[in-house]
Amino acid sequence: MADQDFVLAPATATVSVSIALEPAFNVLNSLMLLSHPEERSGFSSWVNETAAKLSPELARRHQLIFNMLFHGIEPLESWPSFPAYVDHMATLDAESLRDRAVQWMCEKELEGIAPLDKDRLLNDRSAYVHYLEQIYNQKWEKEVPFDTSFYEEAHNLLQDAELLKSTFVNHLRQMWTEVMKPEWERTLPMLQESVDAFQQLDYGQMTALEAVRVVTGRDFRGIWDEWGKEVIFIPSPHIGPYLTRFDDEANGLTRVVFGARLPEGARVSSPALSRSELLVRLSALADDTRLQILELLTQHDELCAQDMIEMLDLSQSAASRHLRQ
Repeated sequence: MADQDFVLAPATATVSVSIALEPAFNVLNSLMLLSHPEERSGFSSWVNETAAKLSPELARRHQLIFNMLFHGIEPLESWPSFPAYVDHMATLDAESLRDRAVQWMCEKELEGIAPLDKDRLLNDRSAYVHYLEQIYNQKWEKEVPFDTSFYEEAHNLLQDAELLKSTFVNHLRQMWTEVMKPEWERTLPMLQESVDAFQQLDYGQMTALEAVRVVTGRDFRGIWDEWGKEVIFIPSPHIGPYLTRFDDEANGLTRVVFGARLPEGARVSSPALSRSELLVRLSALADDTRLQILELLTQHDELCAQDMIEMLDLSQSAASRHLRQ
């Protein structure tokens, strides 16, 4: 008689799922896209056109804040509007904002690089720059030079907490008034349609990964495996095929920004949303490298990423960026 061993399968971990506009996170995410010119090919045309119109001084300050000091301006909770969040930031303690801006460098090992002591980080500019250069060399393409002066400028701002705070507040107010306000008002009806459509779905028995697949149309198994107990999905008019993730570990909350779209089988019909999703798909093809990748796939039964890297002479990061689209 065969041995029998009965094992109780673990329960499926479902999450609380909601869809929301989240204006503060939504606007910050769109502004963040303006600081990543290397990935504009996948973003909406507004990103490319708007970034090109920024003055050199404004663009430099924007990249400084959003690429280097973003954790200092990231919201810790939901806000009814972006201006309301910035007004709140103006009331916060300046040193607490500075601490938030650098905390990510002090908490845990990143890219195999040990964290820095906060006092050393703030007082030793060469240690600060060296730490960031190590991370830069691990994550980004080596053909793009490391701009030491850019990181030294960020460190100079960190020396004066009040100046850092006023720089944050004044810059965000300027970007809202001159850049984001008309675009937010223009796209708000489309975003609300996306929210309303996805709110019709039942997420009650879904895991986080199942909800991500339903809302975004993307499978993130093996990429993002850890989630909060609550997931809020935020439709963006600009992010295209990409996703942005904001983790609030203290409250067990994960926010995911995705390209505004309609769910499959939705009972609403939005020409604006349909065009937006179509543009995302077409823009993914509007690049010679991605067309070459498609051509290779028609010529071979199977290719791994390394094959494409060697055949097209791509860097690892460039190949990953194109394959994501």
